[in-house]
Amino acid sequence: MNNKTINSAAQQSGSQRKRPTQQQAPAALHSDHNDKRLAGSRFQAQAMAHANIALIKYWGKRNLHTPQLNLPAVGSLSITLDALTTTTSVCFSEHLQTDQVRVNERDLQARELQRISASLDLIRALAAAQHRTDISNCFAQVESHNNFPTAAGLASSASAFAALVKAATAAAGVQLDDAALSRLARMGSGSAARSIFGGFVLLPRGQRDDGEDAVARPLQSVAHWPLRVVIAITNSGYKSVSSTDGMHQTMQTSAYFRSWVEAQNADLQQAEAAIEQRDFAQLAEVSEYSCLKMHATALAARPGVMYWNPASIACMHAIRELRAQGHAVFFTNDAGPQIKAVCLPEAEAIVSASLAAIPGVQQLLCSGLGGAARVLDSQHP
Repeated sequence: MNNKTINSAAQQSGSQRKRPTQQQAPAALHSDHNDKRLAGSRFQAQAMAHANIALIKYWGKRNLHTPQLNLPAVGSLSITLDALTTTTSVCFSEHLQTDQVRVNERDLQARELQRISASLDLIRALAAAQHRTDISNCFAQVESHNNFPTAAGLASSASAFAALVKAATAAAGVQLDDAALSRLARMGSGSAARSIFGGFVLLPRGQRDDGEDAVARPLQSVAHWPLRVVIAITNSGYKSVSSTDGMHQTMQTSAYFRSWVEAQNADLQQAEAAIEQRDFAQLAEVSEYSCLKMHATALAARPGVMYWNPASIACMHAIRELRAQGHAVFFTNDAGPQIKAVCLPEAEAIVSASLAAIPGVQQLLCSGLGGAARVLDSQHP
């Protein structure tokens, strides 16, 4: 199925279905009678996807007159993390009156529910295009679980939307290749386009208004360079400013945003070359440079968007000190207070010990590089 079909679905899906309300969903969600009926549904699947962290950062959007396409203002380059996963089950049923969504046993709020339903609408529209009217007229029950803190700057939206589109397309019997799945995931969350793939992944900015060239692709496999990542959790709660809100505020008010966009291609080229050559020093330099530029751009918004806390800053200083001592490690940090230390395997123990000793570090998560999103189980005629 080509990108034109997906874009057509994006334009049409919003008008196809009655949008669920926040009051309707929780009542249906806790209905034992409803759960029994769903247990016998013919259209269900479960999928798993891994979170990813961008080494060359994604921050900002383009073509705001077509927000449903969710096109990035800059290209980005990431690594997929094996230890951070989202597992999502999707069940389409004619017995449902709305889409029902739960994440980690929590009923979603209205805005979150709308984003999920918008992605499901796309898949229902694709099912209709393939003459699957049995699915196109059904609402869905979604159950999702993250094994790491949610909405805390650890790319939970990336793994969540990658797992969602993987499970929902499998449940609906909609056949898409990985490039099409990446486009579909991007419409839910920009970074989710990268979590369709494993290892080292590139998401180009693209030039086309329809987003056909803004699709992620794998650069190198996990085996090419098995890096390790030590994540210092400094606050596991929800961040006060979402990534989407932070991006919009930066785009609208930061004097640095244009320069951020213009300089991105050079950073991507340097990072790609470093990864191909397994040049850790070069990758460390450009990754920290991209991270600090992203945050400088956000800090220059009015009012400034600030994600760090004192422990975040202490972690970054500790990582630079370790590198000055000869240990192969660098930091990166996204829209949240958690610090990710990327290192060679032989440096993992000392990096972990150093970060664990910093006041304010609540927990460490250690990971290698992970694989692509995958379907765990599916059932449909």
